[in-house]
Amino acid sequence: MEKSLTQEADYTYLEKGIGQPIVILHGLMGGLSNFTGVLEYFPNNGYKVIIPELPIYDLPLKQTNVAEFAEYLHRFLTFKGLKDFILLGNSLGGHIGLVFSKTYPEFVRALVLTGSSGLYENSMGDSYPKRENYDYIKTKSEEVFYDPAVATKEIVDEVFETVNDRNKLVKTLAIAKSAIRHNMSEDLPSMQTETCLIWGRNDNVTPPDVAEEFNKLLPNADLFWIDKCGHAPMMEHPDLFNQILHDWLMSKKH
Repeated sequence: MEKSLTQEADYTYLEKGIGQPIVILHGLMGGLSNFTGVLEYFPNNGYKVIIPELPIYDLPLKQTNVAEFAEYLHRFLTFKGLKDFILLGNSLGGHIGLVFSKTYPEFVRALVLTGSSGLYENSMGDSYPKRENYDYIKTKSEEVFYDPAVATKEIVDEVFETVNDRNKLVKTLAIAKSAIRHNMSEDLPSMQTETCLIWGRNDNVTPPDVAEEFNKLLPNADLFWIDKCGHAPMMEHPDLFNQILHDWLMSKKH
């Protein structure tokens, strides 16, 4: 990613553009670079894109959970003086966005979820069997996408390093269990935030019926599908993802 990270106080983030803020929340295994397409497109179309680096592996184990990440996000956005923003999250990032929007609805103009946890998700397993086997990790990483070629060596290397680092593995498993425990099915019907759901029809992690359930439970949701697409539409089909999101934002005057 060409733009360098900014470090201020206790926060590390990317920021680009001027205009309506879009705050992006990355997933458990997803880096800021997963949103390169969004970062290149929206600042040229009247938006400011901000991507905070979430403290996935930096908090004490007892605080390594979805609710604490949402509170971290609140502290960061208060530090930045941001309100009335669009919140976009993929996978765990979507779940954090949901918890934040439930707790602080007055901050969020619109919510965008893609492959979000919060209702149900498949994982690589409770203990990452064969985690020392690079080919196994490569195969599991490829299964996240419809096109296995999207799982570049850089992505596979990062996952392999993460699951073979004991501290990171313990926290990864703690987050996965936290996400399962923090099911939001009872919260969603009372959340009035306008929500855009952009989902891959071939998502194996948060399958299509999860998107349909989100669409049914959220009062103000619109669901859009991307064919031949897995768990990360903004990576596999960045141009189509950006077009769907931009058109939706325009239709809502966001």
